[in-house]
Amino acid sequence: MFWLPVIVIAVGVVFDALTPTRFTASPFFAAAPMVAAPFFGLLGTLVTGLAGLACEVLLRYDDGTLARPEAVGDLLTVVTVTVLAMGINRIVRLSGERLASASIIAETAQRAVLPQPSERIGGLHIAARYEAAQEDAFIGGDLFAVQDTPHGVRLIVGDVRGKGMDAVETVAVLVGAFREAAEQERTLEGVAHRLDRALTREGTRRAERDSSESFTTAVLAEVPHSGGVVRLVNRGHPEPMLLESSGAVRTLDPSQFALPLGMAEIGSWPDRADERPYPPGATLLFYTDGLSEARDKDGVFYDPAARLDGRIFPGPEELLDAVVGDVRVHTGGGSSDDMALLAVSRPAEGQPERRRIMSVVPPI
Repeated sequence: MFWLPVIVIAVGVVFDALTPTRFTASPFFAAAPMVAAPFFGLLGTLVTGLAGLACEVLLRYDDGTLARPEAVGDLLTVVTVTVLAMGINRIVRLSGERLASASIIAETAQRAVLPQPSERIGGLHIAARYEAAQEDAFIGGDLFAVQDTPHGVRLIVGDVRGKGMDAVETVAVLVGAFREAAEQERTLEGVAHRLDRALTREGTRRAERDSSESFTTAVLAEVPHSGGVVRLVNRGHPEPMLLESSGAVRTLDPSQFALPLGMAEIGSWPDRADERPYPPGATLLFYTDGLSEARDKDGVFYDPAARLDGRIFPGPEELLDAVVGDVRVHTGGGSSDDMALLAVSRPAEGQPERRRIMSVVPPI
């Protein structure tokens, strides 16, 4: 792009040299600053316009037509277009600055509402990823949070129904309620009940300005400090997976299905946490339906269990890198829904942390 305005001016010079006097190369000299405007600075655009103007003057002087009225018109055209190009350059720069500011604000909001968890929490290795379906978007209705509590490491991964600022507000409410409940509630079932009540209060607050229904699918998990097991409460969310150190993948289906959070008015029954083995060297993968509902060009859904079966990763970050890359390949570069991923690895006993040998099996 740096050389493109130079090339345009050079083509104009060659055109003028190879054509009769009645033909003019001024369109090339006028086009050069327009080409420079989106990519150069204000000074670079001005210099390009002056270079085009200088070439026009020298070529007109050389062929003896500088004093003709049409030559004056061509020179004024180059000057006018250069001024316009400088104005366009300024508009482009201001728009870029506003976009950069908006991106910084959005990123700051994301970190405030949905902070990135630490890499180590309660002896577990943690990695989280938020992949927005819309380019340059930072946060939507997907959420995750991890917290070390007196009852063990507790976490939540959820997906709020809806989009836009209402979904972001609900994410903020849920993450805040989870932080408090995870510390205070003795059981994981109690945490789920607290979140239900928080969403009910939020729904009441919004009732006057928004009559649409709102709910959140979520899975809550608890890993006791003693290790060895993971407890799960699933509220209508895609089932998490356990990736064993051997490469085997198990889907952790709930023993009973329950309504999403925020639907207590429709019906409710006591939550019951499922306890599953969580052996050393294994990794838990939690995700939202942006992963399991990602489609290829033929409409085939992405199957995370099948795609990850037989693969071993040195840590949770590498696992998420592989999943995100594999989804992009599957969908052809983009997804229609946001995707939140959370990987939690329990270090293998007697082995250095994050130093397992990686053996990657090609995707199915």
